[in-house]
Amino acid sequence: MAGGITDTGEPYSPFVGLVYMFNLIVGTGALTMPKAFAQAGWVVSLALITFLGFMSYMTTTFVIEAMAAANAQLRWKRREQEEVENSDSTSEYSDDDEVTCRGRSEPETRPILSVQRSGQADHFDIMERVEMGQMASMFFNKVGVNMFYICIIVYLYGDLAIYAAAVPISLMEVACGNHSCSAGSVKYNDTDPCWGSVTRKDAYRVFLSVFTVLLGPFTFFNAQKTKYLQILTSLMRWIAFTMMIILAVIRIGKDHGAGHPPVASLSGVPNLFGVCVYSFMCQHSLPSLVTPISNKKRVGSLVLFDYILILGFYVLLSFTAIFCFDSSLLYDMYTLNFTDNCDVLDIPVLRYFLGLFPVFTISTNFPIIAVTLRNNWKTLFHRDGGTYPWVVDRVVFPLITLVPPIVVAFCTHNLESLVGITGSYAGTGIQYIVPAFLVFYARRHLEPVMGRDAINKHRSPFRHSFWVWFVLLWATFSLMFVTANIILTDTKK
Repeated sequence: MAGGITDTGEPYSPFVGLVYMFNLIVGTGALTMPKAFAQAGWVVSLALITFLGFMSYMTTTFVIEAMAAANAQLRWKRREQEEVENSDSTSEYSDDDEVTCRGRSEPETRPILSVQRSGQADHFDIMERVEMGQMASMFFNKVGVNMFYICIIVYLYGDLAIYAAAVPISLMEVACGNHSCSAGSVKYNDTDPCWGSVTRKDAYRVFLSVFTVLLGPFTFFNAQKTKYLQILTSLMRWIAFTMMIILAVIRIGKDHGAGHPPVASLSGVPNLFGVCVYSFMCQHSLPSLVTPISNKKRVGSLVLFDYILILGFYVLLSFTAIFCFDSSLLYDMYTLNFTDNCDVLDIPVLRYFLGLFPVFTISTNFPIIAVTLRNNWKTLFHRDGGTYPWVVDRVVFPLITLVPPIVVAFCTHNLESLVGITGSYAGTGIQYIVPAFLVFYARRHLEPVMGRDAINKHRSPFRHSFWVWFVLLWATFSLMFVTANIILTDTKK
């Protein structure tokens, strides 16, 4: 995320790109969505998630347009540099200094569109992977670049805190014996016993400590998710999601559904907003996702189709959940509702699979996110031409990456709140504010050298500046609304 221009990687077809995008967006946030739906009411939830899906799609098209603009600028600068070098080489054999000077000034005034019409490749082809941090450096001033990195760092901290809490919660629920088939109607507290005098909260912290010891060291090294590991975790995820939807539909079909969600409850809207923003997050990974697609001719249609599929999936998962289970008994992590209720699933092996599958999928992602956050810290404080001392590079940066989210996870395991806060604040910045400013300044930055007649073939359907300001106003309103709700809620307590 913080990197600059990198290799595109092995190319793949548009269909594979669609699958990758689906897998990227649908993750941990989807498991916290059913409870958020139940608290906000089904009508309000349906309306809000549809609108937020539309907003996320809009800013995704903004990022893709900015990627194309970044590629065009890089090609322009490269061509300009080549012409200057050619002029330098020819000047050695020329006796006319005046001609040489004119030759050097020509690349600065010759519009890029004239080169584009000469038969060369389209400058707006997305051929080089330009990460968001590099785009920020190209189109923002120094303050804007620093604000971008601060925003992405806060978001990644929230991501790590969510992951660090989700794994111990799942292990605690499985290990504390909630599989008696009578537990489905019982709501447990943190002070309830788990093993003898050991409470559930103590068990959670034990598992969090083990999680930190096993996965924390990866922060001090480089880690990447292999292709086969990605395939395995994706397969497990979709088996689990499909099982949960089918089991809930079967129970509802038998008229055994225990859920009676409200039509609307405004008190649950702020948290639902955060959960939905978090669950539609993909903008920060679009360069890595879109660039390797071999045929980008219909990439806009691909993205639209993906968002429609994801919206339908979220609605299906959440609606079957809130009408299948009593709203008061829905867990923050939806998979846990299937581990202690034999009316829904009476096969012990499958109950354990659903209870533990987040452990495997999230554990493989934690080191990747941690290394990404560590590298963002390095980039934020990077000095041109300078290197960090060994202790700072190998010890300080990994520690400031690992310690804060683990401390947060020790203090709270309220996944719904962690996801809601991360999505409401840092998520709003990454999903709304950064893409809007990127596309706004990309258009302003390239117009002088490209001319008004140049057409970005990857430009957003929402090309009018009204949409940029609409996104920024919506982001500002959302932040104010969520903050006011938190303050009012704390005041009432």
